[in-house]
Formats: sequence, structure tokens, C-alpha cells
Amino acid sequence: MAAVFFLLKSRTLTLFILFNLFSSEFGFLQLGSSLGINYGQVANNLPSPEQVRVLLTALKVTKARIYDTNPLVLNAFANTSIELIVTVPNDALGLMMDPRQALQWISANVKPYFPATRITGIAVGNEVFTSDDPALMANLVPAMVGIHSALAQLGLDSFIHVSTSNSLAVLESSYPPSMGSFKPELARFMAPLLQFLAATRSPFWINAYPYFAYKYDPLRVSLDYVLFNPNAGMVDPYTKLLYDNMMYAQVDAVSFAAARMGYGGVEVRVSETGWPSKGDADEVGATVDNARAYNRNLLVRQMRGEGTPLRPNQRLEVYLFALFNEDMKPGPTSERNYGLYQPDGTMVYNVGLAALTSTASVSSIASSASAEKSKGGGRLWKTKRP
Repeated sequence: MAAVFFLLKSRTLTLFILFNLFSSEFGFLQLGSSLGINYGQVANNLPSPEQVRVLLTALKVTKARIYDTNPLVLNAFANTSIELIVTVPNDALGLMMDPRQALQWISANVKPYFPATRITGIAVGNEVFTSDDPALMANLVPAMVGIHSALAQLGLDSFIHVSTSNSLAVLESSYPPSMGSFKPELARFMAPLLQFLAATRSPFWINAYPYFAYKYDPLRVSLDYVLFNPNAGMVDPYTKLLYDNMMYAQVDAVSFAAARMGYGGVEVRVSETGWPSKGDADEVGATVDNARAYNRNLLVRQMRGEGTPLRPNQRLEVYLFALFNEDMKPGPTSERNYGLYQPDGTMVYNVGLAALTSTASVSSIASSASAEKSKGGGRLWKTKRP
């Protein structure tokens, strides 16, 4: 606890970390940034991957993330401009520590589809460090090394980066952002992860959900602040950086936490973020209006090419969660209602995604938000109900 207290009080250390962050960025390869979307498939009523490809193409979404290596999806996305992140499931991490098993996995699940399908990233596990499974945590980085080595053996490592998605629960402190630090008990796992990411020039992926902060403390957390409305915000007292939304503050807190461990040059990207359109009685804020506002405001900022206050000139890469409502996801009602679309192709609400990717200006689209609050649009395909 004394070490944590020192970190929270040390302005000198904060300035050192700022220098580390800014000086480390020069010379690092930028892998490219644009809006992405998470294509979850925990449902029994989703459209076919071919129909999803048509939808994403129509929306001009250029990046997608799936939670497996579904061959139907990999084949459907072949010969398109959509870049794809695939996933090694948590229960396979132990096998991936074996170089032969990792090579077999890449040879079966990646190599046959590449380069026709533009696989650009492999997520090794998901939120492993908050799984409460020490063995799984210990297996993560060796599994990532195994996957990367297999890619290198096949000549694919320069095209496909390897990372893992983390929950914000890996942070011990996130407020103010410059005091961001990882939980001390995760240090023995986090240090080798950051070392691997720095060595392979891969991003640190974070699942950032300001919704949860508002849900658990709506009296003290400003709704405007979590919904990207610019009339709310906070100034970091140590860096004097202005944050007008919580997600950017969360991302920068992770950057500062990485810098505290000596890895300020590792780029932080958002592998998941979103807002549920429906929830249970105790899920404060889970409404259509809030979901529309969160995702629309985020899209407008993406079109502006914004970075965070710490890295304003580096466009923040973001993957929205999610494309569809997924009716088989366990947990509270909100878990099944993060989608922009219903499985039958109708919009849950209109964020103006197609319009935002057209030639219309961001300012004109933002000013027309009130005219687009209706769901609008018909179904993009016809489906038979079971």
C-alpha cells in the first residue's frame, strides 16, 4: 500500500512517465487506425456470414473482430476490404505454449485463409488477467509467444500482430489518468506481456465500458461525461490535460500504467466499447437514447480522427461492441442488448453509421442527430423465424 500511496502523490514520477510516453512513440510502426466492430455470434438467430459481409460493406466498416476462427466467417470475408481479428479461446492457451501445437493451430485456422481474408490480428484469450485462474494467467504470454513464433515460421508475422484483450479491472488506479497503475498482484504477469508487445510492436487492447461506471454510481458519475457530451469533463491536476469524456481518460490511464512499468511506447487500442439499449430494472442508464448517444458521439469523434488528450495526434483505434443483439449470452438483460442491429437486419437505433461514412461532413451529420432518432430503414434481408 505504501508504494501505491507514493505513486498517487508523486508529481515528479508523473512528469518522468510523461517524458517516457512522448519520447517512446517516435520510430514506432503505426499499424493503421479506423472504426471497427465486434461481430459476436452467441445467438441462434443471426444472419449468415455472407449477409453480414454485405452489411459491413454497405456500412463501409473496414475492421471487424470475431471471438473464434469460424471458417464460415473467414471464407465469407475473403476478397473484401475488411480487416479481421480472430481469437484463440481461453481454453486453448495451454496447448499454444507448445510450439508444435501453436504451429498446427495457425496452419489450420489462419494460413489457409490468408491473404484472401485480411487477417491482421490474433487475440490470444480474452480478459485472462481478470479470470481468477492463476494457471491461465501464467499461460497467456507463453501462448502468445508460441502463436507469434508460428506466424514467423510461416512468414506471416509482419502481416498479423498478436495481442490479448484486457478488462479495465487490471488497473489499481485510473483517476486521474496520470496516476494510472496496474494492480500490484498482476505485475509478474503484466511485465512480460508489455515486454512482448513492445518487442513485436503490437498494441495493448483494452475493453473500455464507461457504462459500468455510470451504472454503479449514477449520482456521482456525470451522464454527459460518459456519453461524450462536451459540456462535462475533468482536468488532470498533474498533467493539466483536459478530458471531456471518460473513455479517453480510461485509455490514457492504461498508457500511464504501462509507462510506469517502462513501456510508454506501447500503443493502447480499444478492443471493445459500447452501451446497452436495454437492461434490467437495476441497470441504470441502459436505454435506447443513451446507447444511441454514446455510439453516435463516438462515431463523430472517429470521423474527426481524434486521439486522446495524451496522444492527440495518434488516432485512437476503436472496436464497437457489438454488431448484433445476441440472444444466447448469459447474464443480465443488458448483455443481450449491445447490438446496433437486430438479427433480422433492422436497426435497434440509428446512429447514422452509413451516413457518417459518406461524403457528408461530420458537423452536418452531428447537427442532424435529432432528425435521425427514429429506427428508420427496413430490413437488409429476410429471415425465417424458427
